[in-house]
Amino acid sequence: MLQIGMTENPEKLGGRWRSTTVLKRDVFSTIERGRFRTERGEVDAVLRHLEEVPWWSRPLAKELFRRERRALAVAGVLEVAPPLLLAGRQFLLRGWIDGVPLHIAKPYGEAAYFRSAKAALRLLHRAGIAHNDLAKEQNWLYAHGRAYLTDFQLAAFFHRRSRLFRLARYEDLRHLLKHKRRYAPTALTAAERRVLARKTLITRLWMTTGKKLYYAITRGLNFTDREGRGTRFTQQAPVIAARLRTHPLVREVAIVAFPDRRTGTGLYAFIEGAATEYELLEFLGDGKPEHLQVVESLPRNKQGEIRSEILELVAMNQLDLIDSLIRTEAERAIVARIVSDRRNLRDRFAF
Repeated sequence: MLQIGMTENPEKLGGRWRSTTVLKRDVFSTIERGRFRTERGEVDAVLRHLEEVPWWSRPLAKELFRRERRALAVAGVLEVAPPLLLAGRQFLLRGWIDGVPLHIAKPYGEAAYFRSAKAALRLLHRAGIAHNDLAKEQNWLYAHGRAYLTDFQLAAFFHRRSRLFRLARYEDLRHLLKHKRRYAPTALTAAERRVLARKTLITRLWMTTGKKLYYAITRGLNFTDREGRGTRFTQQAPVIAARLRTHPLVREVAIVAFPDRRTGTGLYAFIEGAATEYELLEFLGDGKPEHLQVVESLPRNKQGEIRSEILELVAMNQLDLIDSLIRTEAERAIVARIVSDRRNLRDRFAF
């Protein structure tokens, strides 16, 4: 187990940290992936820091940061979450788990994954921690068939098994079972179905009051969809895609979002067709995506649906996560051609 350390800010990491990709930037923190040098050599790691947080969101950002730092110090030791490697007042550095979020992995029919998830949740609750944000599929990781938890900004510690803790624990479980119902419904037990059917009073109040306020605020901050991709993805991307599909040399269009250093949320358009990229950019006029790539063919599943989860990883330069999603050699060849000609190289650093 790596030793947890304390320091003041990322600059005092003494050259031990090298950023490779910005994963996310919002009004509460900036999250970067990179390499961290330890006594045992370099390891993949993730840095969350508050250096670019605006003054008006800083009090809440500090509280969310405090919660995550405290929870990771325990959950990482339990091996149900990334380990906390280093922490300070303005940043925390956690280990990297070689897995993909639940909404990308899509573990249909994998009952073993959900048994692992339930066991992880049980360990977390025994430690007196409620995650409080497990409705989001991106907070569940899929790594070699096993479940891990991430993003503990809303986590709460409880020193005793109070009624509030039992309610929070129940809601954590209910949200897990909602994911299980989506991906492995036949594996649900009778007891689990009863949990799904019964919402707590707190949840019912949240659905009728607080949730509406939450959506109003987050829409104002450009966090509108379940994966935090912003209004550019939900509002501009469909317009761009519809325009591109009217071009006679375009067969299909897939647009994905990625974290962008300049705009916060960037758009990457993958176009299957025979037109040149210059022709398509001229055809679009105003409102262009940050990146546009013409490809010979797009990766598709057996039903013919575009595998946007793979394209998202290409757009984010998370190339090391793609291999576990490839299902056939033909798909591997298609993806390899897309990767070799990708456009979003700005966050790629030489190792």
